[in-house]
Amino acid sequence: MSGAGLKVPRLRGEEVRRLLAADGLLDPHRAIKKEAEFLVFPLVPGRPVPASWGERVDRTFEPVSPKGPSDYRELLPWPSAEKRSLPRSFDVVGDVVLLRIPEALEPRSAEIGSALLSFVPGARLVGADRGVHGPERRRSVERIAGTGTWRTRHRENGLEFDVDLESAYFSPRLAREHELVAADVRAGDRLYDLCCGVGPFSVLIARDGRARAITAVDSNPAATSLLRSTLGRYPFGSKVEVVDGTLESFVPVAEPRERVILNLPHEGIKYLPSVARTVAPRGRLFYYEVSSRSDLGKRSEGIVDALAAHGSFRVVDRHVVHPYSPSSDLTAWVLERGSE
Repeated sequence: MSGAGLKVPRLRGEEVRRLLAADGLLDPHRAIKKEAEFLVFPLVPGRPVPASWGERVDRTFEPVSPKGPSDYRELLPWPSAEKRSLPRSFDVVGDVVLLRIPEALEPRSAEIGSALLSFVPGARLVGADRGVHGPERRRSVERIAGTGTWRTRHRENGLEFDVDLESAYFSPRLAREHELVAADVRAGDRLYDLCCGVGPFSVLIARDGRARAITAVDSNPAATSLLRSTLGRYPFGSKVEVVDGTLESFVPVAEPRERVILNLPHEGIKYLPSVARTVAPRGRLFYYEVSSRSDLGKRSEGIVDALAAHGSFRVVDRHVVHPYSPSSDLTAWVLERGSE
């Protein structure tokens, strides 16, 4: 059986498998292929996959016999028309499952939660995701199945992170992005991780060991507490300085550094003029924003203009991290400051 596949290093295999399965992109009728230090996942035909997840290739795959439901919707004895209105994708964070439920289906949330609890291996708790709100980026979640608290440990890139989905921001869909940014850090670089949440960028960069100084900043004390808990389990944890504070209080007194991360997708643009001054000459800013697909070119110009008050910046990379809505994506920009 020939068709499209996604080639990834084996070390990223489980992470990518979860991403593909959560978005309904993994073809359950064809077997995963092993190639030396790589895995090739069979893809559902005709569906786009973010380029940052892996290399798209063509392969011949062995067929597999179904061992059970390939989609949680198969567990619901609903008419086909109702099943089509169910969300295709969901997130798995540790042993917690999150998904967004259409308003029309909210009265049937318990049924949906029960199906997901049975479908996802090792799931303990299923929640309806009502979105991230406020300056501390707290997620509103509603239990629809399972037991226990929203606190869990999530594994990605060979690390375990303490996460509390109700009290501090975390997205499992950024695992590849954490890896890409960490790989860009050079020996001796100093780094700011602004609006760090539970600190996945900082922890991974600290483990890799090239950065000379890492400062992680967040205004949410629950997030910084979880980050300190994660760092306390690792011998490299002392490499990260954790700061409780707002961007308004931290940025004006921050000395420029070679790498700066700003992951504040809905409000980051208003901070760019002040954040620009924290980027050293020839340094890089990693900026994330939910952007419309229809005007990405103009958006790049607007971002560069917002940074212009504190130096000359150019876009060295722009890519889609993952779809956000039918008309928008979470987009990553890598911007490099000139040598002035």
